[in-house]
Amino acid sequence: MKQLFFIITVVLFGQSTFGQDRVKKIDSLLTAMHAAERLNGNVLIAEKGNVIYKKSFGNANEETKQSLNENSIFELASCSKQFTAMAIMILKEKGKVNLDDDISKYIPELSFYKNITVRNLLHHTSGLPDYMELMDSMFDKSKMATNKDIISLFSKVQPKIVFEPNTKYEYSNTGYAFLASIVEKASGQTFADFLQNNIFKPLKMTRSFVYTRRFAPKKIDNYAFGYVYSDSLKKYFLPDNLPETNMVIWLDGIVGDGCVNSTVNDLLKWDRALYTNTLLSKEGMKEVFQVATLKDESKTKYGLGWLIDENADFGKIVAHSGGWPGYATHIERHITNDKTIIILQNHDNVSIPVKSIKNILYNKPLPKQIIRTEIKLPAEQLQKFVGTYELQKGFELKITLENEQLFAQATGQNTVPIFAESELLFFLKVVDAQLQFEKNDANEIVKLFLLQNGGRMEANRIK
Repeated sequence: MKQLFFIITVVLFGQSTFGQDRVKKIDSLLTAMHAAERLNGNVLIAEKGNVIYKKSFGNANEETKQSLNENSIFELASCSKQFTAMAIMILKEKGKVNLDDDISKYIPELSFYKNITVRNLLHHTSGLPDYMELMDSMFDKSKMATNKDIISLFSKVQPKIVFEPNTKYEYSNTGYAFLASIVEKASGQTFADFLQNNIFKPLKMTRSFVYTRRFAPKKIDNYAFGYVYSDSLKKYFLPDNLPETNMVIWLDGIVGDGCVNSTVNDLLKWDRALYTNTLLSKEGMKEVFQVATLKDESKTKYGLGWLIDENADFGKIVAHSGGWPGYATHIERHITNDKTIIILQNHDNVSIPVKSIKNILYNKPLPKQIIRTEIKLPAEQLQKFVGTYELQKGFELKITLENEQLFAQATGQNTVPIFAESELLFFLKVVDAQLQFEKNDANEIVKLFLLQNGGRMEANRIK
């Protein structure tokens, strides 16, 4: 449902296929990744709407060993946000929503928040705190939460904003959950029905729908169940069965930031429709793919449900990833060159090989494989790293220790294991990222640095 903080990258597999054509190179890469248990799902790649590669890797159901196929249905996680944003834009063009209205017009229970607009929610510039963190500490987890429960809790607690609206960009699941409630208020329909009637049916996306599997279960043929891997037990489990991921149960009734389910084939229909004016006017479609402008006139890289990049090598790209226990998803649309990459996975200890696929599609060389070697540190040494580190105001990274295994969890996101490669340097297996810890003169751990994609982000220890 939610976007992973650690940007998903890929373990690369050399260039032994250099002399092959592009499709064979892609297939060689993905087959090697699946063999290494770094990929389990469906991949579709198209150019100008024509499918040049489509393949399924692994099982839809680990218990029955039912294989995935091109019609298997996946939870899209945060890739759902593009549909939430489209629903708002459709309502805007129907005259039922004004993007510059305060959210209190549609959700009066939130009237204590001033100057937060619908547009701020769409652009992640609202400053709203993370609902998952708040509910983790205050919600009765014997129940299943819905969007109404988030609104009720926010109304009762009235948590302060993290920053003044439209002064910065900070990814917010809260905002998109509130947007779903605005869709319901403005349309008089459930969020699920509105998407079905206004997006999925018109586009003939027959295997796409909003689905809360635990809150409102129903039988769905060819469903790709999401699995998490337990490093300690060396086995795949449904996330419901592990304490560190059982939030999938009590958060299951929440929609808007996630819970759209679809297939690679349906998502290609979605991709093609976004080049037309089937759903919105020409001006409306243009607005979807425009980045936000902050109060200081600086630009963000987020439009309406899409991350947007102007790339010297690849042209204009709009994309989104999603991560939730059991699922890792990605859709990328190369608007300048009309290429589409769709990757839906139902394991979450995987990689999203989009960078490698891009390089192959544009006949660029693949970078060399990165191999990290794990070492074992005693539990008493691992305990010294346990604490909370502030990456930026309101956004923290918590390091915990369980059964001699360290875990990292960014605010509102999944818990992931980290592994030592030296006494102060740790790495993640689910993504290509490292955590470099730093001591003071008293031999105490006082900060860490997140190392990823050539970047270095400092986080001071606050607890």
